[in-house]
Amino acid sequence: MKVILGLGNPGKEYAKTRHNVGYQTVEGLADKLGFSFNKAKFHSLVAQGQISGEKVLLAKPTSYMNLSGIAAAEILSFYKLDPQDLLVVYDDIDLEMGTLRLRKNGGAGTHNGMRDILKRLGSEEFPRLRLGIGQNPRIPLASFVLSGFSSEEKLVMDKSIEEAVDALDIFLHRGIDTAMNHYNRRK
Repeated sequence: MKVILGLGNPGKEYAKTRHNVGYQTVEGLADKLGFSFNKAKFHSLVAQGQISGEKVLLAKPTSYMNLSGIAAAEILSFYKLDPQDLLVVYDDIDLEMGTLRLRKNGGAGTHNGMRDILKRLGSEEFPRLRLGIGQNPRIPLASFVLSGFSSEEKLVMDKSIEEAVDALDIFLHRGIDTAMNHYNRRK
């Protein structure tokens, strides 16, 4: 079984913010795979189906970003999965807008949602897909990540999310190494 957890904040007021590109990516993947987010379970909205005979669960935590680990821990515990069966999708201010980075493991960097996941799972040994949202040093970090995109930035992010969906599709069908080799080279 594979679990893909897209990070974001619940509520319409956050739907189009920089911090919600994880949600937007798993929503795009659900559309591509024909899955529907139709259940509330594990402090998340979930969509599930099968890919090549393997069960796949997509999840959008319904807790706020800084408590994303609750959903991750509940899903892994319920299905008795290892952290390596989880892939987390989230925004990253340390990457240039439009850049994708897949990794097999690692730390949380500056992301509080990832810090909570690492703390609750007690492990850094799970893959992640980071979507670069850039940063603006003139705007406080919390205000920046909770802001929307300009029309120009939206074009860049829409393309980035589309590529992220394709990267996740490759991950599900051909594995993390193939997805990393293809998408970590792109800008």
